[in-house]
Amino acid sequence: MEYILNNEQLTVTFTTKGGTICSIEDSQGIEYLWQGDATYWSGQAPILFPICGGLRDDKALIGDDLETQMPRHGIVRKREWEMIEKDEKHIVFEITSNIETKVMFPYDFRLLAKYTLEGRSLKITYEVENTDTKKFPFFTGGHPGFNCPLVAGEEYTDYEIVFEQKETCTVPTPVPETGLVDMKHRSVCLEDSDTVELNHEMFEIDAVIFDELKSRKLKLVSKKSGKGIEMEYKDFPYLILWSSANHGNFVAIEPWTGLSTCSDEGDWFEEKRNVQSVEAGESKEYSYSVSVL
Repeated sequence: MEYILNNEQLTVTFTTKGGTICSIEDSQGIEYLWQGDATYWSGQAPILFPICGGLRDDKALIGDDLETQMPRHGIVRKREWEMIEKDEKHIVFEITSNIETKVMFPYDFRLLAKYTLEGRSLKITYEVENTDTKKFPFFTGGHPGFNCPLVAGEEYTDYEIVFEQKETCTVPTPVPETGLVDMKHRSVCLEDSDTVELNHEMFEIDAVIFDELKSRKLKLVSKKSGKGIEMEYKDFPYLILWSSANHGNFVAIEPWTGLSTCSDEGDWFEEKRNVQSVEAGESKEYSYSVSVL
């Protein structure tokens, strides 16, 4: 089922399938969110939980020496959520653990996706609540894809990612054959620069994984029309840029709390980089925002 929040600037549509966004359209009729095309990528803006990316052989050790098997990006993105709260500016979706999820993630949880529309900005908050009797580890993140180009007559290469400050950083190497991240082999991505010029070739191997950024804000913007979006991701230490290897006209800008299993990591879930945890009966929130320029 779909629900809408709108004002004079934006109309945002949500779906209970995945509890996520399925359209961001401005007053001029420009659609900012990728609309999904199985030729390139059928997704739009999946919510990642309790992992971001993938596990080695889709498996991990968790809790009391329990081996668990989990698909890439976790267990909630393809499931049906429930809309539990809505007014003119806000909407909240909920999903809770069940017998099926506990086979993969052996804990009871309640996950809320909260959305607030204010002017030309949409705030997205993921609230992870531990309804189990013991602490559990987790990761969460967003995976929104944006149309690129946005305007007729423009090309993919007319767009760029502009960070809020100049960066000097390297990026690790993704290994598409395994879905893992090679942390030992890194390449220079930015040298005293705030700009990444988009081109399809940069995604022919896989994603660009930023794990050294100082910036907590960026813009995806057209050099011709000035159209684009701004994202602020203060609660997420990692940022992923991705598009399909077969040149889909979109770019996913993904704020994550964690990464796929890295080459220098074992298979213990609790020992992964930047692992998050929440005590029984408590909850944690993670927010980012998308604003239309």
